[in-house]
Amino acid sequence: MIGFNLATLSIFSIPPAMIWLPSTLIAGLFQAWRTAVQARLRGTLSVNAAGLVRYLYGFPVALLLAVTYVGGQLPHLGYGFAFWAMLGGLAQLLATNLLLMAFGYRNYVVGTAYAKTEAIQGALLAFVLLGERLTWLSLVGILVGVAGVLVLSTGGEKLRFADLKQPAALCGLGAGFLFALTAVFVKLATHEVASDDAIKRALITLVAVVGGQLLMQGLYVIVRERDQVAAIFKSWRVSAQVGLLAALGSAFWFTAFASAPVALVRAVGQVEVIFTLLFGRFYLHEAMKRSEIAGLLLVGSGVVLALLGAL
Repeated sequence: MIGFNLATLSIFSIPPAMIWLPSTLIAGLFQAWRTAVQARLRGTLSVNAAGLVRYLYGFPVALLLAVTYVGGQLPHLGYGFAFWAMLGGLAQLLATNLLLMAFGYRNYVVGTAYAKTEAIQGALLAFVLLGERLTWLSLVGILVGVAGVLVLSTGGEKLRFADLKQPAALCGLGAGFLFALTAVFVKLATHEVASDDAIKRALITLVAVVGGQLLMQGLYVIVRERDQVAAIFKSWRVSAQVGLLAALGSAFWFTAFASAPVALVRAVGQVEVIFTLLFGRFYLHEAMKRSEIAGLLLVGSGVVLALLGAL
């Protein structure tokens, strides 16, 4: 079987040390695209079933990517690989559930806004758990980007300190924390793969994480929502697209985490909201508000500052 390596990227003139930047941008694009396609499943599948399709249809894609790239020789995996990969998958599942709980309290705005503090929480977690340090300019970029995301999430409405007492806010903060923790666990899992190739480490980790999520979410749906199993397969045309885009997006996210500081990836990764609004405008034909334009400018400014601080 033909394998590939980072030298393949030379045709794009991308130095291996900078592969995290295009990986992050492409990951944000695929994630926004997947969100737009997954919106078509609303009303067709339950929340848990809609989450399961990402792993059920995404796992074969992840496996194919890994086998094609890595070839027949699997590098040595450290003792902590499976542990960190499973924790990463579990943290992402729990984060998604907390976010859905925030929506259940009928305060979508507050829950979403506080979940978007993920970039700040990620910077703190990466500093404490991984010893990652960023320049002051990059940190300012993260704050500006988060401010932009908050403006987009709230539609220009002000968030008050009193909002922290709301269950939706607590769930949102918890979701942001677990999403940030997911990135840290994924990075730790990639460290357990004995290879200097960031893509190889990312794809092997991707198979383990998505496989674990398929097992955990699949068992839950089979036990608690068995009637949804048939609906999952009936919706295969759209669900397969969701799985494909989710797997491709995660492949690029994991590559970025494997080759750059978590906080920096999350700061630049906020371009996802820009792509999401563009898909909403041109794919779902949603109108764009004035506050959304202001939020986009803030997010874009934050990304630029974070990048300047990293150079």
